[in-house]
Amino acid sequence: MNAIVESLLLASTITIGLAVTSALVGMVLAIILALLESTAIKWVNHLTKLFIMLLRGLPELLVVLLVYFGLSQLIFIITGQFVEISAFFCGVLALSTIFAAYVSQILRGALQAISPGQWEAGQALGMGQLTIFFRLILPQVWRHALPALGNQWLVLLKDTALVSLIGVNDIMKQAQLAAAATWEPFNWFLAAALIYLVITLVSQYGLKKASLYVTRFERGGH
Repeated sequence: MNAIVESLLLASTITIGLAVTSALVGMVLAIILALLESTAIKWVNHLTKLFIMLLRGLPELLVVLLVYFGLSQLIFIITGQFVEISAFFCGVLALSTIFAAYVSQILRGALQAISPGQWEAGQALGMGQLTIFFRLILPQVWRHALPALGNQWLVLLKDTALVSLIGVNDIMKQAQLAAAATWEPFNWFLAAALIYLVITLVSQYGLKKASLYVTRFERGGH
């Protein structure tokens, strides 16, 4: 029993690591997608919108399965060799891509909320486009996007349960193994639910603190 509990707690760290890694990778992808969707180059704009529409239109579980089985198949077609890819890597790739599709829309809306005068002010100071974006625009984007980003983080946390189907030893996978070994499925799935709840509550507390910090920073507080 103690060994099962330890395994479940270890699986919790894997779930948190999966969520954090997917969020970080997804955030980078989301920024890229938001910029590509906002570009004046029409074909790039249209392709990006199509990509985002497809991702948002597919069930998250289907995306996970397509990445897991499709990535190996794609590598085989290109190289002629079968390469076994880590389930964790596939999980991160699938979840970060899903996360990016939704967050890119949040960031794009936040970008549109920034006054064009901010770009003009940066140009007047002799800054380049990238410098203006990262030093002037992006910090203001977080202020507008933070509440919605918090919601997407909570969704991502729950979506990590999907990767148990491709073999990642996360909370759900370990709960399933424990249930099969002890014939007490309700107890172990209830334990998994409580762990997810604790992680979610801690996340909500952290997001609330982050929101208060941003508000104080804007008001010139310390």
